[in-house]
Amino acid sequence: MIPIDEPDFATIYNKSLDLLSRREHSAFELIQKLKKRYGSSNLIDDVIIRLQESNLLDDQRFAEAYIKVRARKGFGPRRIDAELQQRKVSEAIINQELSIIENWNELALLAFKKKFSNFQKDTKEILKAKSFLQNRGFSFEQIEFCIQET
Repeated sequence: MIPIDEPDFATIYNKSLDLLSRREHSAFELIQKLKKRYGSSNLIDDVIIRLQESNLLDDQRFAEAYIKVRARKGFGPRRIDAELQQRKVSEAIINQELSIIENWNELALLAFKKKFSNFQKDTKEILKAKSFLQNRGFSFEQIEFCIQET
């Protein structure tokens, strides 16, 4: 029987670089992916520390990129906040990065117009639009802004 080799530091580090070269990851996401591939090796923590020290892994940079992408796709601050919390990004970083985007009303209006191009102000359509925007993570004020602008 051939013993299964325990991965060494270089193997885990190179896989981490491979994953990070594709897109930004939160530290939690990267740890999960590495544990899935290599088991709960003690070297994973050492790799994460090395990546953070060399500024290759940064939750702040991840949150900034993530927020930009999700906002561009029509998602609101509440939903993005919840998604970042699932990825174990600190609340301070989330709040700081979400506050940078000032035009949430316009982003909500863009998502609204894309979904409801033939919007008619009847009760059923208004409720449908409000539900859609709420599921997308926009606040009550942002939703009301969209309804008033149409």
